[in-house]
Amino acid sequence: MKSVVYAGTAVALALLLAASGFAASPAGGDQLSPVPFDETLTTGLTGVDVQQAETAGYVVPKGQVFYSQYQYVVGYYGMESLVTGVTGSRHTEQFGQPLAVFVTDLSGTDPQLTDEGYVTLSNSIARGWTRTADAWFVVGTPARTPAGPTTVPFDDRAAAQSFADEYDGEVIDWDGLKDRLAGQGDRRDRQPPTAKHQQWANETVEQAQQTRDRPTSVVVGEDAATLAAAVEQAPANTTVEIPPGRYDTNLTIRKPLTLRGAGTETVLDGGTNGTVVTVRSPRVGITDLRFVGVGESNAGNMQPDNGSAWDKRIRLAYGYGDAAIRMSDAHRSLVENVTIDTPSNGIVALNSTDAVVRNIEVDGTEEWRNGFMSVLPMYSRMVVEDSSFNGGRDAVYTHYSDGTVIRNNEMENLRYGYHEMYTSNTLALNNTMRDTNTGIILMTRPTGNVLVGNDVRDSDIGISTVGGASYTTDNVLVNNDIGLSIGTSRSVYRDNTIVENSVGVRSSTMLPTNDVFENDIVANDRPVSASLGTLNSWALEGRGNYWGTVPGLDRNGDGVIDRTYRPTDAVDRTARHSAGSYTLAHAPTVQTLRQFQQSVPGLRGSTIVDPSPLAAPVNPDRLDALNVTTP
Repeated sequence: MKSVVYAGTAVALALLLAASGFAASPAGGDQLSPVPFDETLTTGLTGVDVQQAETAGYVVPKGQVFYSQYQYVVGYYGMESLVTGVTGSRHTEQFGQPLAVFVTDLSGTDPQLTDEGYVTLSNSIARGWTRTADAWFVVGTPARTPAGPTTVPFDDRAAAQSFADEYDGEVIDWDGLKDRLAGQGDRRDRQPPTAKHQQWANETVEQAQQTRDRPTSVVVGEDAATLAAAVEQAPANTTVEIPPGRYDTNLTIRKPLTLRGAGTETVLDGGTNGTVVTVRSPRVGITDLRFVGVGESNAGNMQPDNGSAWDKRIRLAYGYGDAAIRMSDAHRSLVENVTIDTPSNGIVALNSTDAVVRNIEVDGTEEWRNGFMSVLPMYSRMVVEDSSFNGGRDAVYTHYSDGTVIRNNEMENLRYGYHEMYTSNTLALNNTMRDTNTGIILMTRPTGNVLVGNDVRDSDIGISTVGGASYTTDNVLVNNDIGLSIGTSRSVYRDNTIVENSVGVRSSTMLPTNDVFENDIVANDRPVSASLGTLNSWALEGRGNYWGTVPGLDRNGDGVIDRTYRPTDAVDRTARHSAGSYTLAHAPTVQTLRQFQQSVPGLRGSTIVDPSPLAAPVNPDRLDALNVTTP
């Protein structure tokens, strides 16, 4: 009886608040004014694209929208993303109706296009904002942003017509622009570009491996007394053969040459005094060797740096520390079949594009705080494959190394398995991580990264992502504190198996622009945790995720349960295990209170909803292999 009285009180409170006009109303849009764009929550372009455009002096047309059910102003880079944000069902479902929409006004700025189509302004001071109802839009010109062709907005029709005449465009109003872009929606490709990355990696490996085919010119101990003498004596594009034995060396290679040993029986010992081998030439091959005696300095060979203080510290600590092998301007070089024991770095690559590291084994420090990076590409697009890393700080740490491919590696007992900073358009494929703080972590403005087929278990966090326009698909995340941490925008999360973690998925996105669908999120202590007051809908085109036993029926046999599932809702979380909770979840009073909370930003919690939960697993074979019982 008490529960009935309580429920009735909750409904009365909801109706009273609704009647008072506390919820936002579209009628208030006329009183709203534009805010500084840096105070909005932005989408439409990645931070890297924006920074590069602004550094070059280019202008990206912008829009900003006040929504009825969202407490933040949303900023859009590009008119195309703005139209999607105002007309798309996804945004209206999660933000409510647009109350006021403003666009950049380029009237009086005398905009010009560069040869590439980027917008520059002769008078940037005149730039302001105008409501879309008062705006004119020039379409069909060569104008573009880093995301592609773009529309240019004006408040003054004469200014718009002048720009259109100069660049063969057409002037239309807001309704015309919406009609022109109708149906385009969000045109992102939901399939990760794995094949493109794989092709580049395969070609790069094939090219680098040509260094193995060089003829032998010098044999250490036969043709030259020492390794250093052999390297000095050998002609370029030949091989120095190093027989079994231990060789004390701190060697520098300054010409295209190949060092080939006899496997682990050939040991290069640096005597704990600095870097063992330094490479300062393209197309160097280092194969079939074991490295020991690496120095322990993490700031040796310091060089001046004109970057930020933070970047300088990172480069000095990680980029210029001692290593078994240091490559500098060593483009298209190869390190293969090498074993490294190191208290600091394993392989450091600085400005060494198209270098390849493959089939190596690195043993670092038992306590990660005492060690450094097994492989560290810095300003170097590389391939790292078929290798194993145990101990030390990070297995692979990339810094400004766009396009790097990390595939088929084993990583364990580390701080991070794959750690990415200021790096975009990479592929991490089929790597295995165990006992890490975080298996894969993307940090600091990354975009376009592809994480496919990785297996992370027994770690604090399986995969942690930030940035935008990335893909996290086909990964297996098991028995971690947090399986998957989502901090991206405009990214795709699909076909992942997230099982038996303390928290399956942690979401910390301010804008609900990610596609999270067709994942198996099963048998986690807590399926989802969310921060920030946003409503995220995790489904795409009528396909959500599989959550295990979710009460409900699939009446039409389409594989989708006929009720919304809320993994962040305490009632829904327990409804999988209790018939009484299921009844409560569907009670009219609970439904009314939920709806009201979502309509009032002040009452809204951080909520994830799946409007189309799947009735069967996406990958039942994986769940069977993990001994996860499915209904």
